[in-house]
Amino acid sequence: MCGIVGIFGHSTVSHALYDALLVLQHRGQDAAGIVTLQDGILHLRKENGLAKDVFEQKHMLQLRGNLGIGHVRYPTAGCSSNAEAQPFYVNSPYGITLAHNGNLTNADQLKEDLYREDLRHINTSSDSEVLLNIFAHELHALGKMRIDANDVFNAVAGVHRRCRGGYAAVAMITGYGILGFRDPHGIRPIVFGRRETEQGMEYMIASESVALDVLGFERVRDLAPGEAVFVDMDGILHIRQCAEKVQNSPCIFEFVYFARPDSIIDDIFVHKARARMGATLAEKIQRDWPDNDIDVVIPIPDTSRTAALELANSLGIKYTEGFIKNRYIARTFIMPGQQLRAQSVRRKLNAIESEFRGKNVLLVDDSIVRGTTSKKIVEMARHSGAKKVYFASASPPVRYPNVYGIDMPAASELVAHGRTEEEVGAYIGADRLIYQDLPDLIRAVQKKGRSQVERFDTSVFNGNYVTGDVTERYLARLEQARCDAAKQEQQEQMSLLDLANNA
Repeated sequence: MCGIVGIFGHSTVSHALYDALLVLQHRGQDAAGIVTLQDGILHLRKENGLAKDVFEQKHMLQLRGNLGIGHVRYPTAGCSSNAEAQPFYVNSPYGITLAHNGNLTNADQLKEDLYREDLRHINTSSDSEVLLNIFAHELHALGKMRIDANDVFNAVAGVHRRCRGGYAAVAMITGYGILGFRDPHGIRPIVFGRRETEQGMEYMIASESVALDVLGFERVRDLAPGEAVFVDMDGILHIRQCAEKVQNSPCIFEFVYFARPDSIIDDIFVHKARARMGATLAEKIQRDWPDNDIDVVIPIPDTSRTAALELANSLGIKYTEGFIKNRYIARTFIMPGQQLRAQSVRRKLNAIESEFRGKNVLLVDDSIVRGTTSKKIVEMARHSGAKKVYFASASPPVRYPNVYGIDMPAASELVAHGRTEEEVGAYIGADRLIYQDLPDLIRAVQKKGRSQVERFDTSVFNGNYVTGDVTERYLARLEQARCDAAKQEQQEQMSLLDLANNA
C-alpha cells in the first residue's frame, strides 16, 4: 500500500506535494519522494524515511516547477532499500517519471518480456518499475517525435492489455503533462480534483480525497476502473476510458483499515462505512449473544474508534477510551518484520488501568491479521485488572494472502489461516472472540443506493481474487518470496549493498 499524488499548478507545487504526502503518510512510512518539472528539467528528491524527515528546506528550494508527482512507500514487495523509493524514472521516450500504488500479479512475466522483447532492463525488485517501463514502451512503440493526449491514452490502453493486478498510478511526461490511471478492476483508489486560481484552473490527482480537501481542491470524482486522466502543459484536462472490459471491484480493506476516515472512496464515506460496521457487529452480538455480560466497550485506537462507538451505542453499553496511543510510533500493521511489529505494540499503546480493573471489557479492533497486536493488547487488558476480556473484529477472519498491494502475502503468517474462530480466540487469549460476517461487512460498506460499487475485492476473507489469474502455484511462490524471513534476508543483503555503495 502506498500513497500517490500529482499536481498541475500555475506556480511552484513542491510545498503542495509535500503537504499532500503528509496527509497520505498513513499509506506508507518506509520512503518518500517528489519529482517536479521546470523548463524541461526534472528535479528529484527521494529517500527512506517519513516525509517530514526526507524533505528539508534545502530540498524544497531545489524542487522547482509548476507540476510534479509524489509518493510515500509501503513495501509489499522488494525491501526497504533507497533504490526502491519512488518516483521512478526512465529517459526514453521523452523522460517519464511514475509513482504507483498496488501490485502486479504478472510482474515476473512482464520483466522477462521487457528484457527479451522490449530490450528494457529492470534495476530493482519493484513492480512499479515494471509498470513504468511497460508504459514507456507502449509510448515508444507509437514511433512519434511529438505526442498528444490520444497517444497517452493509447499507451495506457496498452498497459491495461499487458498488466494484471491492482494498480493506481500517477506519471509525468516531460514536456507533455501529468497523467493518472487506474486498473480495470478499480482495486486501488485514485481521485482527482480541481481548484480555481487567478492564473487559471489547477488539477490534483491523489490516492485519497482527504489530500484534495486539505489543499483546497474540489473533489471531482474517483477515476473509474480502466480510466485515465491527463492534464497537458496548457492546463487542459483530458479523460478517457482506456480498458475494454472493466468491473468496479475496490479493495474492501481500504474501508476497514487503510483509508483515513475523512476520505471518500468510490462515493463511499469511509467514516460512515466504519460506523455501519459497528452497527452490523452489534446486530450479530444481539443475535448470537443476547445475554452478554459486557460492562464496557473499548476501542483499539485509532481505526476502530468509529465502529466501536456505534457498536456500544447500538448495544446500550458504556463506551470509553482505555488505551493511550503514542503518536510517534508508526502503524504497526505496515511495519516490515514480525519482530519489529511485536516490539512496537507495547511502545505504541498504554492501558488506563482504571478503565479495566474489575470489568468485563469488549475490545474492538478493525481486524486481526497476524494476531501479534491482538495478543499483546489482550495481555495488557488482563494485566490492567480486567475480569474478562472479549475481543471483536469489525472484519471477518483474514485467512488468505493479499496479492494486490497489501502486506499479507504469506498465508502461514495469518493467524486465522487454518484455524477456527475459537482457535484464534484461544491464541490471542480472549475469553470470547466475535468476528464480523462477510455479508454484513459488504452490506456495511456498500450502502445500496449510495454507491455504484456492485462488487468488492474480498479475497483476504474468502480467497476469491477478482482478477481471476491467481493460482495456488503463484501463491506458493509469493509466500516463499515475501514471508518475513525472506524479507529480513533481502533487507540484510540490501543494507550491505547500500553500505558498499556509500563507502
